[in-house]
Amino acid sequence: MNKASGGDGIPVDLFQILKDDAVKVLHSICQQMWKSQQWPQDWKRSVFIPIPKKGNAKECSNYRTTALISHASKVMLQILQARLQQYVNCELPDVQAGFRKGRGTRDQIANICWIMEKAREFQKNIYFCFIDYAKAFDCVDHKKLWKILQEMGIPDHLICLLRNLYAGQEATVRTGHGTTDWFQIGKGIRQGCILSPCLFNLYAEYIMRNAGLEETQAGIKIAGRNINNLRYADDTTLMAESEEELKSLLMKVKVESEKVGLKLNIQKTKIMASSPITSWEIDGETVETVSDFILGGSKITADGDCSHEIKRRLLLGRKVMTNLDSIFKSRDITLPTKVHLVKAMVFPVVMYGCESWTVKKAERRRIDAFELWCWRRLLRVPWTARRSKQSILKEISPGISLEGMMLKLKLQYFGHLMRRVDSLEKTLMLGRDWGQEKKGTTEDEMAGWHH
Repeated sequence: MNKASGGDGIPVDLFQILKDDAVKVLHSICQQMWKSQQWPQDWKRSVFIPIPKKGNAKECSNYRTTALISHASKVMLQILQARLQQYVNCELPDVQAGFRKGRGTRDQIANICWIMEKAREFQKNIYFCFIDYAKAFDCVDHKKLWKILQEMGIPDHLICLLRNLYAGQEATVRTGHGTTDWFQIGKGIRQGCILSPCLFNLYAEYIMRNAGLEETQAGIKIAGRNINNLRYADDTTLMAESEEELKSLLMKVKVESEKVGLKLNIQKTKIMASSPITSWEIDGETVETVSDFILGGSKITADGDCSHEIKRRLLLGRKVMTNLDSIFKSRDITLPTKVHLVKAMVFPVVMYGCESWTVKKAERRRIDAFELWCWRRLLRVPWTARRSKQSILKEISPGISLEGMMLKLKLQYFGHLMRRVDSLEKTLMLGRDWGQEKKGTTEDEMAGWHH
């Protein structure tokens, strides 16, 4: 079987073939492990495969590794995750959206957009610091991690199982030229393991608590809430109403991060402000001030105008569309299939993060023009050919337009937030007054969701 397998060499297909017999065996193994708190050595092994990410493939720094772990071990890891999750949910605040049920990058993108929108509306200055950690997941100290889990109230039995999973870990690197000898891993959280995001979130939460972010008055106040940080796993955004407050927050986080082995990558840490700001120096290194920043795959600009991101997304869509040219030239693929390909591979690239966009008339025209460009390219109709928009749409029969798809996503997200009893996103979306309690939603605010 030509399928990827972990350190034990057992492909996932084997479990699918054995069905109930495999379930009985795995159930028995998991029961024994739960009682003994010991893991089979093969289940502690990882196979690392380097994959080129970008740039020159001869440069080692341009590669990222993917880890293959035992498929059988994933059953026990799922059981552990289910037990851990209840404690993790109790300990993590709503400003952490990374790897949490019902949360995602779109939430943090929307939160930043709404904060900037409110700051502009109430003529307030706002300062952001986008923190970048140097290899955060690889620098987690195991001893400190177990201590943190204990302080967070995780049961000793679960901590013991996790500690024994990490003790005696082994890995090998596999390339096209062969495989290395097995070597020990004594630092960082396991790559490819479903428990790693939970463990890192608790590790990061410990840093923020010790930095005193919840107690400090620094931050921005919307609807009676003080917000000074937004997180997606290790991606941390600090915010404040003054340069001094932001600098104070950054120094606190830096100090507490270093205490547990995480170091800030100052070269990739950026500052963005709605008003002029001077560059800072930290430990002799300059923290760069930027006018825009890519957060969770979306471009955030200092002026809070999302038209820059819309233009960028349309350009990215054009790139994907151009890359599909060879498929569109094929006579073996039917027109409806080609239309489905555009909707599945091109439009999602353009629509990413659109839930929080304010789409003005100029942007609507751009979106419509882009959609028509896609259909003309699909049909191989040059611009010199005098064909009306209606005749092209009639031939394509796309159903809902790209703008209509965006509106649908916006309304679905709006409904998703409104159904939540209490959430950070809902507070920021509906928070009408800077520093005051929310009383209600104005017609203008509601109308903003339909444009």
